[in-house]
Amino acid sequence: MSSKLWEKDFEINSEIERFTVGRDREMDLYLARYDVLGSMAHITMLESIGLLHAEELAPLLAALKEIHALCEKGEFVIEDGVEDVHSQVELMLTRKLGDMGKKIHSGRSRNDQVLVDLKLFTRQQLKDLAEDVKSLFDELIAKSNLYKDVLMPGYTHLQVAMPSSFGLWFGAYAESLADDMLYLQAAYRMTNRNPLGSAAGYGSSFPLDRSMTTRLLGFDTMDYNVVYAQMGRGKMERNVAFAMATIAGTLAKLAFDACLFNSQNFSFVKLPKECTTGSSIMPHKKNPDVFELIRAKSNKIQGLPQQVTLIMNNLPCGYFRDLQVIKEVFLPAFDELKDCLRMTAYIINRMEVNEHILDNPIYDPMFSVEEVNRLAAAGMPFRDAYKKVGLDIEAGRYVADKHIHHTHEGSIGNLCNDRIVKLMEETLGGFHFERMVEAEKALLS
Repeated sequence: MSSKLWEKDFEINSEIERFTVGRDREMDLYLARYDVLGSMAHITMLESIGLLHAEELAPLLAALKEIHALCEKGEFVIEDGVEDVHSQVELMLTRKLGDMGKKIHSGRSRNDQVLVDLKLFTRQQLKDLAEDVKSLFDELIAKSNLYKDVLMPGYTHLQVAMPSSFGLWFGAYAESLADDMLYLQAAYRMTNRNPLGSAAGYGSSFPLDRSMTTRLLGFDTMDYNVVYAQMGRGKMERNVAFAMATIAGTLAKLAFDACLFNSQNFSFVKLPKECTTGSSIMPHKKNPDVFELIRAKSNKIQGLPQQVTLIMNNLPCGYFRDLQVIKEVFLPAFDELKDCLRMTAYIINRMEVNEHILDNPIYDPMFSVEEVNRLAAAGMPFRDAYKKVGLDIEAGRYVADKHIHHTHEGSIGNLCNDRIVKLMEETLGGFHFERMVEAEKALLS
């Protein structure tokens, strides 16, 4: 039995085959569950337009559900000599049901089949990412509220500048994630459109009901133009990669701060000991390895949009084998980013804060702006107040008053965390993940 959907009556060179298949069989294991779901929707539609009989649909759906269960248990494999996930699923159906199994490919190409697989896979990954972002966000907001009154130095140019607080520091990263979630939602909305029925990129002479497969798979809409559906491959991955990169950028910055603040010269925070490692030669060392790896992995993910862009950037419309290579950089990136989010949430939850940083007089000068503002509020022109405090500092007459009173929105005394939480919740509510979940559940019921 042929292991390739396209195979003719000649053999190709084994080295050529090895090169052209590349890591596709390995990458297709990410897509197996979604290939089955797409096939279930497709054949349900085929039966509705008369290309399958009702007595064929039931056993095909039952067999596909069995394959889906194997995928869920991690037991689905692409056998040696089988080119890809599509060939493996069709081979398994044909072994079980005979020629009936060969009918599932009517009205579609491997091009739109992999397109729908990628879309179904990606939207699930975006849902998982959104949940992990929200979990980290919750940890940051909780820490911000807990330590809202604990002051710390704020820096510009890495020079001690003005009073900040742990409420501000933790809350800043929470609000950054709330903004990042907007990118994630945009990526999800562009992803959640149905390409099935575009075939090789030019449609089909069969009277396909694309609205039906859109509904069955829980897509918001379809990619209407069949040429654009094919042009969307690579573009979808690039757009999603940008959303992932903006989250990774927030994580990388947070990781850098945490490594800096954990060092002995700062001692602002203490990381959980299980997230640090020792030195082979220096017995006093506790290295922030987990955050250093989060920083490196996050920076790597920030390069993903450029990798995808460079692979697909100079291609005209239509399918090209170049697009296969995108899977190798794109599919594994989700697990890496989710891992970084979960590790960061774990550390933030257990991070200890130094509540006595300002006992050290080296931080006294950062209250100078407060003194300038007090003098200005009492009627002295700001420039005169600035000069007076500057001269007092130079002459050693300045004494820091560490009682500060900031009340405007977003300041030390008015964090606006409730509004930041509302921003996040409004964005999360706009995904409508429930449509996807309900559709997949209905297909498998």
